[in-house]
Amino acid sequence: MALDALKLLFFALIFLSVLLEVAGDVLFKKWSIESKNMLLIAGLSIYFIGSIFWAFSLKYEYLSKSITVFTVFNLIAVALAGVVLFKEDLSLINKLGIIAGVISVILVEI
Repeated sequence: MALDALKLLFFALIFLSVLLEVAGDVLFKKWSIESKNMLLIAGLSIYFIGSIFWAFSLKYEYLSKSITVFTVFNLIAVALAGVVLFKEDLSLINKLGIIAGVISVILVEI
């Protein structure tokens, strides 16, 4: 497989794992508000599936690069979910931290 195809596969696996983990986080937050155990079970299940995709991403990239990209993408997605779904506010420091995270991914990928 070509190098570009492997990089694309790596990012696709990371993207899927982030989407699933954020969905799990949202269900955990809803569970904490509503105390419905089904939300907790669904959140754990989705979180587990997301972890499987993340584990497979390790086949295509170094651990240090994988965890950096995953963490920053997860940070951005969870922050957006918090703002959009739960009407949470981001402070200036939070926004600067997200920008710093994006810059870190760019630097890691160079």
